[in-house]
Amino acid sequence: MAVYFSIFLVAITLVTGVIWAIDKFVWAPQRRLNLADAQSQCGDTLSEEAQLKITEPPVLIDTSVQIFPVIAFVLILRSFLYEPFQIPSGSMMPTLLDGDFILVNKFNYGLRDPVARNKFVEVGLPERGDVVVFKYPLEPQIDYIKRVIGLPGDRIIYRNKSLYIKKACQESDTNCPEFEQVVQEFKNKDDYSDGIMPLSRYTSKMPNKTHDILINHQTLARVGAYYKQQGSQRDEFVVPQGQYFVMGDNRDNSLDGRFWGFVPEENLVGEAVAIWMSFDFDRSQDSLLPSWVPTGVRFSRIGGIE
Repeated sequence: MAVYFSIFLVAITLVTGVIWAIDKFVWAPQRRLNLADAQSQCGDTLSEEAQLKITEPPVLIDTSVQIFPVIAFVLILRSFLYEPFQIPSGSMMPTLLDGDFILVNKFNYGLRDPVARNKFVEVGLPERGDVVVFKYPLEPQIDYIKRVIGLPGDRIIYRNKSLYIKKACQESDTNCPEFEQVVQEFKNKDDYSDGIMPLSRYTSKMPNKTHDILINHQTLARVGAYYKQQGSQRDEFVVPQGQYFVMGDNRDNSLDGRFWGFVPEENLVGEAVAIWMSFDFDRSQDSLLPSWVPTGVRFSRIGGIE
């Protein structure tokens, strides 16, 4: 859907832009010449109604001239700076909830054209702990949001619901890094649930970012369904060059890289940086309102994303 909207937005911008340019440099000057000719032929000053009739452009041209600056601004803002997204599921709880509307910074990871998404300006790359929006590798027309866990060259182990990271060895390293367990400090239980069982909340202390995660200790890890990478164990992942390993913060309720692999760099859309609006949809089963109608606004959630 987002791809079709981008194509539509580019097409409208091009059409209105061409009309705006022709009107500015050809049609508008011609209308002014017509007005001058009419005034010289009449001798007397024309009435305002007559002048307006000569200089006023057709409706299609006038509409295009009026909306082109607005459409162009929206295209630039949405394609190269910030794009709004809605969180459709609970896979990133407690960081993001169903009903959160977020802003995604599209500049941080480089500028891409809005249709083919070819990068033409290098700016930066994701860091461990970034919350990113990306094109789902198995169905690129779908946008996913997860947290970056592994960078190119990293080795990741997710075993017994604990996370271990071995950073990629750099040329400047005297000794290559060893596996380090990501510390998970227990916070509380029962604040969140998967609809049936309560989830335990932990603070996960990654190498450069701290954030909260949810774990369901009543379920077993679905290791048998994990992505099978040749040459590694089922719960171990070696991140290829130019790709990233991502996971949801709601560890036992997230279809993430553990199950389908890695995110190519060209699939990245941007970094989720802020919640600009958050709606609550909780209502009783006997409510007459449709499920998509909000029951309230969660003002406390508006702000930056950790």
